[in-house]
Amino acid sequence: MELRDILSKVDHTLLAQDATWEEIKGVCDDGIKYKTASVCIPASYVKQAREYVGDRLAVCTVIGFPNGYSTTAVKAFEAADAVKNGADEIDMVINIGWAKDGRWDDLLAEIRAVRAACEGKVLKVIIETCLLTDREKIRLCEIVSASGADYIKTSTGFAGGGATREDVALFAAHVAPHVKIKAAGGIASLKDAEDFINLGASRLGTSRIVKIVKAGEK
Repeated sequence: MELRDILSKVDHTLLAQDATWEEIKGVCDDGIKYKTASVCIPASYVKQAREYVGDRLAVCTVIGFPNGYSTTAVKAFEAADAVKNGADEIDMVINIGWAKDGRWDDLLAEIRAVRAACEGKVLKVIIETCLLTDREKIRLCEIVSASGADYIKTSTGFAGGGATREDVALFAAHVAPHVKIKAAGGIASLKDAEDFINLGASRLGTSRIVKIVKAGEK
């Protein structure tokens, strides 16, 4: 697989709690240089990043992150605010406790509420696979497929586990054809990236792939 094909699927990510504007700007510069799919950054930097990159790069942010237990109203407000500030893509975290409680209708309603707040922008739904059983993951594939969201995403990277090959293959087997897959968390090598793409991932949430490419240029 061509390196440019891998990079074109990368959401170049910086979501550390102590991320500074200089670091965010550096991620944006790298995203432009290496033609990544987007940069995925904290919501507080979206407006500044949008003004900085203009139309050269898609800007993605996260809401309900990383725990997912904000109320639906708060998540919808976060999404609307991010879009107003210039976000092209929204990655939301589901209420994982609701999944454990089997509150599938509530989960579906919440995703649809956030979908509406996105005003047509790309919506990715993070289900945090490391906290779920396979049965719960399959049910959430069905929920996300019915919600109108664009992607199902494996992980925040903040819950002790990231994407696995098994989970991406499970997603590919159970989501509707219109739902794309984002693998995120723990993608540490070009081999990892290629494997996830071959298993069905259209996006990769990672900070390491661009760093690997940059290191190889030295």
